[in-house]
Amino acid sequence: MWLLGQPYWQARQRQRVYEQPFPAAWRDILKRRVPYVRALPADLQLQLKKHIQVFLAEKTFIGCAGLDITDEIRVTIAAQACLLLLNGPRNYYPGLRQILVYPGSFVVQRSHTDEAGVAHHGHDVLAGESWSDGQIILSWHDTVRGAASPADGQNVVIHEFAHQLDQETGVANGAPRLARREHYARWSQVLGAEYQKLQARAHPSGHARASLFSDYGATDPAEFFAVISEVFFEQPKQMAQEHPDLYRELAAFYRLDPLSW
Repeated sequence: MWLLGQPYWQARQRQRVYEQPFPAAWRDILKRRVPYVRALPADLQLQLKKHIQVFLAEKTFIGCAGLDITDEIRVTIAAQACLLLLNGPRNYYPGLRQILVYPGSFVVQRSHTDEAGVAHHGHDVLAGESWSDGQIILSWHDTVRGAASPADGQNVVIHEFAHQLDQETGVANGAPRLARREHYARWSQVLGAEYQKLQARAHPSGHARASLFSDYGATDPAEFFAVISEVFFEQPKQMAQEHPDLYRELAAFYRLDPLSW
């Protein structure tokens, strides 16, 4: 009975949140920290604010390495995360439970075994990471920097929350949940071709021709999807000009056309 009633209860709770006014202090945070919001049409700004309210009501923020979580941190992160939800299904990242925030870059230990069976241990210094067990880790320093430069094509929050969308179908593989099953063929064709181009460019023996996308996107299809999502929101004009098919696929997936803002 509880499982049957949960969607109804959740919808009621969210409706109560939607009906609450957006706090004036949060509006000031958006103006100072997330200039991207000012470019949105009025209807999307209103939608974004309601999404922020629900997101903050449902997700837990945890400060790491001595960082105290404030509304400034919560609202700044939520605003960028909820950009990816505009005009889409109101799922609010159902697999995500908590956001861990470090003051700056953080270290993650890595272990892997090579083809010869030899174990290797090391560490990576990261600005963000999305885990499939319901957690996202972010650097507050990099979050602020990404929000302050809304046209440079680099945004760690958009990147990591794109991974969360990808992970809704299981392990992140660059194929998030699309509106219709028949859309996957076109998605695979367009993104696969663009991914191969970026891999060829990023390869040491490849051409040195500049790309709109970071070479990090050539790591694997999941990273490619996250990287192109950053560019879609922050550099839509260049993306539509240089990669029109790719832009159309993302515009259909996100149900948005940033070119019109």
